[in-house]
Amino acid sequence: MASRCAVRRFRFHPQLLRAVALAAGLLALAGVSPAARAIPAFARQTHTPCTACHIGGFGPQLTPFGRQFKLLGYTLGAGGKDELPLSLMLVESYTNTRKAQAAPPAKGFGTNDNTELQQASVFLAGRITDHLGVLAQATYSENGGLLGWDNSDLRYARTSAVAGHSVLWGVSLNNNPSVTDVFNTAPSWQYQYMAPDLAPGAPAAPILMGGLAAQVVGLNAYAQIDGGLYLEAGGYRSLSPAFLRDVNADFSGRLSGIAPYARLAYTWNLASANLQVGAFAFHAARGLVGANARGDAVALAGPSDKFTDLGIDASYQFQAGDQHAVTVNALYLDERQRLDATYAAGISSNLHDSLRALNLNASYWYRNTWGITLGGFANDGSRDLALYGNNGRPDTHGGVVELNWNPFGKADSWAQPFANLRLGLQYTWYARFSGLVTNIDGAGRRASDNDTLYLYAWLAL
Repeated sequence: MASRCAVRRFRFHPQLLRAVALAAGLLALAGVSPAARAIPAFARQTHTPCTACHIGGFGPQLTPFGRQFKLLGYTLGAGGKDELPLSLMLVESYTNTRKAQAAPPAKGFGTNDNTELQQASVFLAGRITDHLGVLAQATYSENGGLLGWDNSDLRYARTSAVAGHSVLWGVSLNNNPSVTDVFNTAPSWQYQYMAPDLAPGAPAAPILMGGLAAQVVGLNAYAQIDGGLYLEAGGYRSLSPAFLRDVNADFSGRLSGIAPYARLAYTWNLASANLQVGAFAFHAARGLVGANARGDAVALAGPSDKFTDLGIDASYQFQAGDQHAVTVNALYLDERQRLDATYAAGISSNLHDSLRALNLNASYWYRNTWGITLGGFANDGSRDLALYGNNGRPDTHGGVVELNWNPFGKADSWAQPFANLRLGLQYTWYARFSGLVTNIDGAGRRASDNDTLYLYAWLAL
């Protein structure tokens, strides 16, 4: 299934130093840029424990304070000498599917019972000036020896008074539509916050759910009015295939012109709780991908496929001091497609298709240490035999249950805020996969054979 916080995957590139330099160069263009998580560098900057900003010890679920910290451009600090704005993250995982897969999910792995160093990330995270801050991530994965840039967000933010209203406003330069968001309903930040990359997932999802992550650059303006109304608008353009090769990022087609993005949300602050409702809008026109003589991905000339995503979301968050925390998140996205490029190439049976994605989850945390999360997902779409094969439907439904233990991250934790650890045990089950319950691959495999047990250790320093 599409996971907004699953890190983008990158091909190994031998010129690593050049890739890192180019990634840093994009940041420099703004004055100094796959789902980032809780960053201990922020805790060191603010002189507060990670629980000040995050539900459950550390991220990515944001508290009201954490949301404001991000909206203010990662610049809040306790004064005095600034800490080094660097953090590290390691994730080691084990993945088991109910029935072994027909083929290994990636080179170097078996058909089942796989362990891997799923992520090793370094973050540049913190205040640059009083109004300019950054969160930029580079990630390595054992899955293919992958190394490259990840979610990046460079922000300038200020506060003002306008006609008797308090206004927090800012501008973000980033590389992933919805990575700017502060709610855990957004595609970039929705549950599952850590997910397996060596297990089968939904065959299709709306393009806003990670389809352009790390492949684009966008400039977004946003404003929060009186602490309740949130407005954001911006646009994204494709980065060149050559640049993406240098930073070891995927390339799934060149956008035609600017892809507009808009976000609207309203938050009610209640006693010990908050309630948010909102909406998303995104439109992109993207061409097909080919290969040059060396086998590198290149953009093909010709028509573009058009994707229009409209979504609604809601979240509820309750905190009873440091003892109890309850969160509920919901996102529904509807995508309308006009597949001029893929239809002309014979890749799709229909000129017009649609996709729908529903993600629901609720979690409970005790003392930000012990947590349980229940989630459900449903991805549905038009019947298209050429695009999806088998019975021609992408419909994939199921649920997730997860247990967590966070021994660190609190104010009285050992080595706070330098050591943060989460142990997670997650089980995903499927009621339907690729439109079917039985014989989902034409070889007798059942949807339930893809049920996945996932165990991970997530360390942030």
